[in-house]
Amino acid sequence: MSDDWLEILRELRERGVGHALATVIETRGSASAKTGSKAVVDAEGRLLHGWVGGGCAESTVCQTAVAALREGEGRVVDVNLDDEVLGVGMPCGGHMRVFVEPVLPRPGLWIVGHGRVAETLCAFGDRLGLAVRVSDPGATAEHFPEAAERITDDAGYQRLRPAPGDFVVIATQHKGDHLSLDRVLESDAGYIALIASRKRAGLVMDYLRERGRGEEDIARVRSPAGLDIGARTPEEIALSVIAEIVQHRRGGSGESLASP
Repeated sequence: MSDDWLEILRELRERGVGHALATVIETRGSASAKTGSKAVVDAEGRLLHGWVGGGCAESTVCQTAVAALREGEGRVVDVNLDDEVLGVGMPCGGHMRVFVEPVLPRPGLWIVGHGRVAETLCAFGDRLGLAVRVSDPGATAEHFPEAAERITDDAGYQRLRPAPGDFVVIATQHKGDHLSLDRVLESDAGYIALIASRKRAGLVMDYLRERGRGEEDIARVRSPAGLDIGARTPEEIALSVIAEIVQHRRGGSGESLASP
C-alpha cells in the first residue's frame, strides 16, 4: 500500500471517522478494476479515495460499505458486470468479488478526575482498545501515560464533549463532579458513571434536579458505578467499572459463566 493510502487511512483514524476499505479480491472477464484495486468509502456511502470500477459497480460497493459500517462486520460482495438486469446494469462481460472491511473509530472513554481509580481506569481502557481522554488539572503524562488526550486547562468543562456511544466516568473525588456531570448530560454519551459515595451521589442528583434535569436524565447516571464484585481497593473499583463498561458495550448479562 502506497504512502498516500497510509496517510489517508491514518488521517481518518486520527479524526475518528468511520470508513470502509473495499478491496477487489478476484476478477474474471473484462472487469475494468484489477485484483488489489482499493477504495475508501465513508459512512454515507461516498467514495473518498481510490477506484474499484466505475458506474454501478462503484454504487454497489458503496452501498455494501454503508451496510458493513452499520453492522460492524466485513462482507464479500459479488459484482456481476455481465447482466444488466440481475447484475449492476453495465454488461461488459466481467465479474468481480470485492471484500468490504469496516473500520470503525475507537469508542472514547472520558475520565474526569485523578487518583488511583482514574489512573487504573485509563490503563484498562487503553488495553481494551478505547480512546482514553482524561480531563483534570493533574492529568500528567506521568500518571496517565496511556491517555490519547490529557485536558488540564478546562475548569468549565467546555471541552468535555463525548460523542454518541462514548463512555464517561466522573471520578473527581467530589471536586466539580456536579458541574461535569451536568455538562455530560448535554451529550449523547452511551454510558455515564459517577464514582462517589451514596450520600454524595444523592447530593449531586439533587443538584441536577434543581438545575432542571428530569428523571430521565437522572436515570442515565450509574451510581454507585460498576458491577458488584466486592471491590475494595482503588484497582478493584476500577476493575468493577471497566467490567460494567464492557458489559454495556457487548450486551452481556453480568452473570457468572459457570453453570449453577
